[in-house]
Amino acid sequence: MSDADTAHNPYETLPKSAFWRTGVADVSPFSISGLWQPKHLLNKRQKIVTAGSCFAQHIGKALAQNGYAWFNAETAPAKFDEALAKEYNYGVFSFRTGNIYTATALKQWVYWALGKEEAPTEAWEKDGRFYDPFRPAIEPGGFASAEEMLKSREATLAAIRTAIAESSRFVFTLGLTEGWINKTEGYTYAMCPGTIAGDFDPEAHIFKNFAFTEIRSDLIAALRAIREANPKIRFLLTVSPVPLTATASGEHVLTATTYSKSVLRGVAGEVAGRFAFVDYFPSYEIITAPAFRGMFFEPNMRSVHPDGVAFVMRSFFEGLNAKASASAGEKPAKLKPAPKFKSKSKAEVDEGEDELVCEEMMLDSFGRN
Repeated sequence: MSDADTAHNPYETLPKSAFWRTGVADVSPFSISGLWQPKHLLNKRQKIVTAGSCFAQHIGKALAQNGYAWFNAETAPAKFDEALAKEYNYGVFSFRTGNIYTATALKQWVYWALGKEEAPTEAWEKDGRFYDPFRPAIEPGGFASAEEMLKSREATLAAIRTAIAESSRFVFTLGLTEGWINKTEGYTYAMCPGTIAGDFDPEAHIFKNFAFTEIRSDLIAALRAIREANPKIRFLLTVSPVPLTATASGEHVLTATTYSKSVLRGVAGEVAGRFAFVDYFPSYEIITAPAFRGMFFEPNMRSVHPDGVAFVMRSFFEGLNAKASASAGEKPAKLKPAPKFKSKSKAEVDEGEDELVCEEMMLDSFGRN
């Protein structure tokens, strides 16, 4: 007779990780493990796409550094060195979309790439140069013409199609619930018009804080469209732990951040629980949970310390390693010890932020008055 058969209630046979005291309070934060039990195996030959908010850049970089087949579907011209390629947003994500902060923006890109909807021809202008409203920061100094901008976008849409067709895993990091939409056409911009380029028109441009049901619907629609094109592809959802730079909701940025991340976490959890081909990795929880006492944030309380990123990715690879070992009937191999933390100066934090490509951080300049 098993312990489960003799237990008086289900809690008597639960593991230590199921209780806050034994799973969190009584252990060192760096000893907390088993935070992710992957649904699916991932080998180093399977092509992996990364897209989403700026935190997704860490995942793609870590995958490549650890020998996984991170898929760069839109490579830079041969004459570009690494620094120039990054400046022009090549190799930042798997395709040159810039940050995709919302589920509705992901759906737009997928639908345009797969021919389910026609991409708008709107262009933003600034100082005689042209900018793509759906990826306004990808071309430093803008394009010479609207035609050149649209031609560049077509290359990105082709790269998305290639990535979808050839990849085994699609990692998407949800970042924001807030966005700006075109009142007449209904499409969503990457940023508020008039911030990076273009002109803001209160009659044409509307702020939207997407609700749980809207985000869930758009996310599921995007994933289903991708699966129609590639029935074998699987998804890994994450939520960015990085707080909002600014909010147009009328709320304090702290409560707006809590709302946004709570909704996104709820959507990701529900979608992952509903579909066998969707998994969720808790990067958000690892950075923001009370057990970690805010130690993973820099002094500005927004940027994530590089060692915090390393700890997140250590948990990621620990989960994959345990899954692979269990499937092979082996004992999991030991990973490197958790990092020791050293705070940075404000100048170092600012320099670290420059290493990521995040359009949303540009909003900070409007608050310095």
